Amino acid sequence: MVQSLHEPKDMKTFVFVDAANLFYGGEKSLGWKIDYRKLLLYLKKRYQAKKVFYFGGVEIHDYPYDYITNDSVSVEKVSKYLSRYIKTNAKKFDEARLILLSRHVQRTKFYIKLQTFGYQLVMKPVKLYVQPDGSTHRKANCDVDMAFYLMKEKDRFDRVLILSGDGDFLPVLKYLRHIGKDVLVLARGKRTAREIRQFAGARFTDFEYLKMLLQMKEKSK
Repeated sequence: MVQSLHEPKDMKTFVFVDAANLFYGGEKSLGWKIDYRKLLLYLKKRYQAKKVFYFGGVEIHDYPYDYITNDSVSVEKVSKYLSRYIKTNAKKFDEARLILLSRHVQRTKFYIKLQTFGYQLVMKPVKLYVQPDGSTHRKANCDVDMAFYLMKEKDRFDRVLILSGDGDFLPVLKYLRHIGKDVLVLARGKRTAREIRQFAGARFTDFEYLKMLLQMKEKSK
């Protein structure tokens, strides 16, 4: 459901983007490529967003990240580190390893671009987990970080827009509404937990409906 345009414009609105939930699977899952500049402009124009936090994971490999003194990974530093890492060890790595590292460098450059657009990044290192069957699984769950920031920033916003359909956020969202915050949810309908849909009600918008507004245009060849 797309919300009415006749809403108070003097409400200070913060946006929290749960990248892992909203964009899980990338373009293949969503079916179209997002123009993140358009997304930010849409959030500012449609909701008068003052801040847009983006929570995600970044591959750091052997970059010496200090969890105690840092709250977020510096994507600029990791990007430079990985570039040097590739250059120094290129002869030691096979082609598959080099391709993987190059993709991770490109990802850091994507995050740097998000910063230049105006997103405030909160990045966690991607961790490698070994499954009981011996297979590996990479994960950078930012749920706790995003819930923490929602509570940390609660006195600075009147309205909050959550770009996530993760049911784990329900207790925090219920509390925010309880203390008088206007809570909106913009998420992919198919990937939104039923309890989040029920909670949001008319304050829910399906992200899939924004394709015509936010889709990145194909570059002409």
